[in-house]
Amino acid sequence: MEQKQLIDQFKVIVGDDNVLTDDIKTKYYRSGFRSGGGSALAVVFPNTLVEQWKVIKQCVEANCIIIMQAAKTGLTEGSAPSGNDYDRDVVVINITKMKQIHLLDGGKQAVCLPGASLHSLEKTLKTVNRAPHSVIGSSSLGATVVGGIANNSGGALVKRGPAYTELAIFAQVDKDGKLHLVNHLGIDGLGETPEEILQNIQDGNFDPSKVVHDDRMASDKEYDERVRDVTSDIPSRFNADDRRLFEASGCAGKLGVFAVRVDSYPVPDKEQVFYLGTNDPAKLTQLRKDFLTQFENLPEMGEYMHRDIFNMAEKYGKDVFLSIDHLGTDNLPKMFALKAKVENTLERIPFVSKHLPDTILYYASKLFPQHLPQRLLDYRDKYEHHLILKMSDGGIDEAKQYLKEVWAAEPDQDYFECTAEEGKKAYLNRFAAAGAAIRYETIHRNEVEDIVALDIALRRNDEEWLETLPQEVTDNLVMPLYYGHFMCFVFHQDYIFKKGTDTKRMKRLMLEHLNSRGAKYPAEHNVGHLYEAENSLQKFYHQLDPTNTFNPGIGKMDKYRRNCNCCA
Repeated sequence: MEQKQLIDQFKVIVGDDNVLTDDIKTKYYRSGFRSGGGSALAVVFPNTLVEQWKVIKQCVEANCIIIMQAAKTGLTEGSAPSGNDYDRDVVVINITKMKQIHLLDGGKQAVCLPGASLHSLEKTLKTVNRAPHSVIGSSSLGATVVGGIANNSGGALVKRGPAYTELAIFAQVDKDGKLHLVNHLGIDGLGETPEEILQNIQDGNFDPSKVVHDDRMASDKEYDERVRDVTSDIPSRFNADDRRLFEASGCAGKLGVFAVRVDSYPVPDKEQVFYLGTNDPAKLTQLRKDFLTQFENLPEMGEYMHRDIFNMAEKYGKDVFLSIDHLGTDNLPKMFALKAKVENTLERIPFVSKHLPDTILYYASKLFPQHLPQRLLDYRDKYEHHLILKMSDGGIDEAKQYLKEVWAAEPDQDYFECTAEEGKKAYLNRFAAAGAAIRYETIHRNEVEDIVALDIALRRNDEEWLETLPQEVTDNLVMPLYYGHFMCFVFHQDYIFKKGTDTKRMKRLMLEHLNSRGAKYPAEHNVGHLYEAENSLQKFYHQLDPTNTFNPGIGKMDKYRRNCNCCA
């Protein structure tokens, strides 16, 4: 099938306005969130699951590469083309228009279509006093439920582990190049043909009595036990963990997912945020062990911030903080999408920097008064290491007793119980940290070469979680920034390098250093096009997609079409 013919077919299926082919109009969708990008024949926006199926079908018949794309919030270039060296035409299928969520069993579970965001799921579940699996930074950017499942995303919640389900419906290409609809959603009576099944899912047209409840999991139900094992030399959660690779879970776009079925959770009756400070990282190590092994109630969250990232977030993440604080999270995805489109436009205007919006936002935020509570600022001045600890229900009294009798009894460390406002703003500052380094790089681009951003999972029994970098790395650093999910030992590490530094070499040295420590990386954003997939992960991708039709090249694997049956 000729390219024009194929594009015409797409337009028949989804409408002219939902097919983009112009390089300028497609650029945003052909680019990664922070880096990367490549060529594509078209970007297609299905309005329904049936349209999604038909578009995938056309792509398979035309021997095209299919890249499934949601909110594009990942940081490893995994949901966009990479380069121009593919052996077939690339079609990007953006599934963000299909946002429906159907609650099951009074909201104990939900069926989420591929464009349903984590934020919208949270809002929907709030009506039945339930909560979703994940609370992650990119929730406010529009991150989708299916995207989280596809990448085994974790997040800040201590008890729940990676996003995971064994209940999904998806398109898969077999070893002979044939397309199949695989329905493992666990709902009977949806119909006989793919079109009928998908239409009924779209409409929520199914009998509650036909929802099958068996031993298949819709979340990682074993994680709370796993995270408590602080003697293990295996990290608690990371993207390539074999135990949580199953069909749609961890598929990284190697399947065309239409819907997933996920668990929800009861909302605690009471919650309390505690703010801890210390100058001795070993004291935090001991606290973590005590909380995970001795407490009957696990924390809801335990977020670590080093003083340097606190300062960075305060100064360079202030506009994000103020936006969320004053406008709420509902408008944030639209704002970030608008900013990205403005940047794309500015790139085409001579002598105008695409960084202009960032620069304006940074300097505009300086006009506003101090946004952080005084007690947080006092702790910043006094302590190098900070822990934001949220406990719920019975865990509140457990924490109060421990912090009073054990933690506060030690010199050079302390804590306080946050008011509702202090707790909210402590977590907002932690969220703002995620983009603060990027903003710093933008403002200081004449002094900064690049940022190497790593998300790593340390061994659960690691005593030296605050790393000592190789001298060659530290000599080239402007600043290292450490923050993360402390109880799970999953850390985000942003390294800002001086102008002129060979950052590729620096990254290689740091990865070698992490390998020597038994750490796993990436822990939360998947391998994308930036990291080499481990052998077991490569095997999983081969099994899902033996012909290499979906998202070829991720994990630094081959991009060419495979035709050998032995791969399946």
